[in-house]
Amino acid sequence: MESSNNRKSAAGANDHLANERTFLAWIRTGIGIMGFGFVVVKFSLFMKQVTAVLGNQMHIHQTGDSRVIGIFIVALGTCVVIFSYLSYMNTKRQLDEGRYYHSTMFVKIITIMIFLVSVLLLIYLMKTT
Repeated sequence: MESSNNRKSAAGANDHLANERTFLAWIRTGIGIMGFGFVVVKFSLFMKQVTAVLGNQMHIHQTGDSRVIGIFIVALGTCVVIFSYLSYMNTKRQLDEGRYYHSTMFVKIITIMIFLVSVLLLIYLMKTT
């Protein structure tokens, strides 16, 4: 008689649906990160327009870094979307084969990337205020 640990069992619909929910949650996270990056880039453009309209009446300190940081944040959101798809497909394949090995590599990579972007934003804010 086989033990339940050695037996291959086909994944049920609940497993595949959970995998899809996780994928969609990561997609929402990626879109949110991209939206934040877009706002950072557009805020830079807005500040340039305000400076042009106000002329010499008010000087607004600009470093030009917000455009670069915003583009980097959008790229980070894109990476989240790509990595989430790869993770989804890997989990789907494992479930179809009847074996699933939990991996936290995706979560670790995204956490490190978001942490680094947060540090860059903090440095930028300290420089400009």
